[in-house]
Amino acid sequence: MDVAPNTIQVWSDLSCPWSHAVVWRLWDARRRLGLEGRVTFDHHAFPLELFNNEPTPRRERESEWPVAASLAPRAGWRAWSAPDSAYPVTMLPPMEAVQAAKLQSLGASEALDRGLRRAFWAESRCISLRHVILEVANETDGLDVAALAAALDDGRARRGLMDDWAVAQGDEVRGSAHLFAPDGTNGQNPGITVGWIGDDGSGGGAAVIEADDPSAIEDFVRRAAA
Repeated sequence: MDVAPNTIQVWSDLSCPWSHAVVWRLWDARRRLGLEGRVTFDHHAFPLELFNNEPTPRRERESEWPVAASLAPRAGWRAWSAPDSAYPVTMLPPMEAVQAAKLQSLGASEALDRGLRRAFWAESRCISLRHVILEVANETDGLDVAALAAALDDGRARRGLMDDWAVAQGDEVRGSAHLFAPDGTNGQNPGITVGWIGDDGSGGGAAVIEADDPSAIEDFVRRAAA
């Protein structure tokens, strides 16, 4: 991966609870280390629904997120409380919006990414919908909402989304979330090892945290700053 100095590439799916925990830890580590304004997150899409040819099953998200929440309890987590009919069936529009925001700046993109994660995981909002994406954008500092709406409407960031998928199908990106630092250091869910209890090979079972080293995320932020 060609990663710019002072940047961490973040490959993830907005519907992935593990990536929500990892991204929150990145923001927290950057703030704690006093590197806000120096280290930036460059978000790329790892679209699970395109890999699987189906929406990510809600039952999987709901079985995993309480475990992921233990990794970043302050990130904002809440069981889905809106009507079942409002549950997002696709995450492609909000992931495209994050790429569209990147046309303004990486800062705008990372802020919108965080806002969309909060809207889905903590506020039970259907971030698949254009008007919800723009509502979240209006709640996000440093973002030109009119420019974002124009980019969504003419699809200028869609090519970038599909280009990300093409890269994600290669050997370098192994899942959501996978981080890359400028010096070549990379890892999926750094410091976190997830195991499964009662998995019969069909996707069942319960997730458990087998190991957790929060300093691994701090290491990525330090490497980006160096």
